[in-house]
Amino acid sequence: MKKKVKIGILGGSFDPAHKGHLAISKEAKRRFDLEKIIWAITKKNPFKDESKTNLSKRIKDCKKIIRLNPFIKVKFYEDIIKSNKTIDLINYLKKNDGIEIYFLMGADNLINFHKWHKSKSILQNCNIIVFDRHGYKKNSLKSKTFKSLNKDSLTFVEFKKVNISSSQLRKI
Repeated sequence: MKKKVKIGILGGSFDPAHKGHLAISKEAKRRFDLEKIIWAITKKNPFKDESKTNLSKRIKDCKKIIRLNPFIKVKFYEDIIKSNKTIDLINYLKKNDGIEIYFLMGADNLINFHKWHKSKSILQNCNIIVFDRHGYKKNSLKSKTFKSLNKDSLTFVEFKKVNISSSQLRKI
């Protein structure tokens, strides 16, 4: 049997992209032996206000940040899959039987993960890698999702955190 290609997906509005996104991408590649990581950029995060920065500028900024890391690709799938839902992206990517998907997220996202569209299906269809974020560990480990899931499908990664967030950067 042919070994599956491991790919990481980091989804978000990347408003703006920053060195924290890059740090978790590099860490995920190293720790989980991922062949490539896709930054799946969304026009609008369903849990956030409309982005102030237009999509093409955010894509350009992402490409600038990743330029020295050819294993990271920036992709916009919403026009292809006609959705901004994570499960629809995973189902689209899983059509390629030769890949194994690792979905990367910050600990802050795990807290409300149970509110995501078809969150249980996301957990069943890929590996979830949660990266600790400053000030979120305790609440994410107490979250409804973390308590209810099969720990085989989720890995909580503690690493030298980059204390930065897109929302902090937007305030500057």
